[in-house]
Amino acid sequence: EFSEHRKYTAGDDPKDIDWLVYAKTDKYYVKKFEAETNITGYLAMDLSGSMGYRYAQSLSKFEYATSLAAALCYLMVHQNDPVGLVTFGEKIVDSLAPKSKRQQIGNVLSLLARLQPRSKTDIAHSLQQLAALLSHSSLIMLFSDLLADPEPVLAALRRLRHGGHDVIVFHVLDQAETEFPFDGLVELEDPETGDRLQVDADGYRADYLEEINAFREMYQRECRKSRIDYVPLDTSMPFDRALMEYLVNRRNLG
Repeated sequence: EFSEHRKYTAGDDPKDIDWLVYAKTDKYYVKKFEAETNITGYLAMDLSGSMGYRYAQSLSKFEYATSLAAALCYLMVHQNDPVGLVTFGEKIVDSLAPKSKRQQIGNVLSLLARLQPRSKTDIAHSLQQLAALLSHSSLIMLFSDLLADPEPVLAALRRLRHGGHDVIVFHVLDQAETEFPFDGLVELEDPETGDRLQVDADGYRADYLEEINAFREMYQRECRKSRIDYVPLDTSMPFDRALMEYLVNRRNLG
């Protein structure tokens, strides 16, 4: 379906030249079709066990992320943009092909509702697998707590950018992970390995907060260098407000 015009460039098919526009402007323009103007989106959902964590909020990190993904799916389909869904643990688990028809919203919601965050994860490997599935420039929307070695993850994100893809990283943490609101002796458990560590919360808090803030700042800095959108979130902010603030900021920057 015809959408708009753009200037003719070497390699364009001459049959797409709009000769009526040429007659009026003495310049060559080609018809741009809807497939050229739409962007294909992929929602990439982390199924790691740590995403199931919830301390005091109504939603776990995973429930927060899937709610955000569902909203973005609706927005893309509403704009006639194809959107698909990829879920991953140590590798890609599910892959729902991008479509722009309205029933795709139901397809995505149905799959999201069946998911359980209970696996180990390899974010970098899964992103590499996703890159291999992409046949043209796409928008990758990653939903993860990023609780993994950051270097291979950042390397995989950079490869996506170098491959011509736009990337948005929604870094979802529980409010307890960003504020550490514990007192006295607490036992911390790794949900993916089951390893446990008992710490004095009062003595541990300052070092922990320094480390988690440095972790988020590092992702912010490294993503900015590669022109990757990095969106730090915690589950205390309503996901609809978080989405609105992100969309407004992106529009102002663009």
